[in-house]
Amino acid sequence: MLTILFDGIAYGMLLFVLASGLALTLGLMNFVNLAHGAFAMAGGYVTVILVNRSGFGFFTALPIAFLASALLGSLFERTLYARVYGKSHLEQVLFTIGLVFMAVAAVDYFLGSQQQFAQLPEFLQGQFDLFGVGIGRYRLLIIVLCGVLTVALQLLLSYTRFGSRLRAAVDDQRVARGLGINVNAIFAVTFAFGSGLAGLGGALGAEILGLDPTFPLKFMIYFLIVVTVGGTTTITGPFLAALLLGIGDVAGKYYVPKFGAFVIYTIMIVVLIWRPQGLFARAAAR
Repeated sequence: MLTILFDGIAYGMLLFVLASGLALTLGLMNFVNLAHGAFAMAGGYVTVILVNRSGFGFFTALPIAFLASALLGSLFERTLYARVYGKSHLEQVLFTIGLVFMAVAAVDYFLGSQQQFAQLPEFLQGQFDLFGVGIGRYRLLIIVLCGVLTVALQLLLSYTRFGSRLRAAVDDQRVARGLGINVNAIFAVTFAFGSGLAGLGGALGAEILGLDPTFPLKFMIYFLIVVTVGGTTTITGPFLAALLLGIGDVAGKYYVPKFGAFVIYTIMIVVLIWRPQGLFARAAAR
């Protein structure tokens, strides 16, 4: 049971890093980006290519995956996304889902349709016992790295000048511009950072989740569930929601394998019936 709890926490932490970029763009920028998983896939494939084919070290590939996804996000934001910020959510959904299918087709054409995994260093493979609990070395690394990233992200948004400017730009763009805040630059940096986080999540998840061209479609619903259940007005909500869903998903697939795939949807339905605006809807009233 404790091993399942540990694996569920690791999976939940990974889900949060993968979905945190969407929490930024949807919750803070009010932009529906269903192509978020494509940037995660990009980071994963960058890691697989660097580690498996080019001989790069795993820890060297991680920051490169972050930067590559951030640069890709920045390029798309300036050339495409900025043109639909003011459109309706339906138009944003249709636009970004189109980008998803284009990304799926491009990856399938250039990299093939077979599933790929990142090769881990030898010292991260296997597990060890701690008081009778099987601890996977790589999953422990994910918990530590994702925990540090979560704290750093919360501090960045809550206690820095950039975080305060971002919140001001989201609340009222006209007033923010009047105060001298470059709203376009703030949104561009936020989108690039969110894309980089997605790419880093894809890099970390390449060994656990596997990579294939349908990655953005398979995990799109998971990202949306994390953000929806946690609420879109805070980072803490999606973090706790990711932990809840990760533990529930792992436990469900272990204890009730025939119905395990439905556990995460059951949790979502129960939470949204109880709190339609998400677990941390109270923050929206401030």
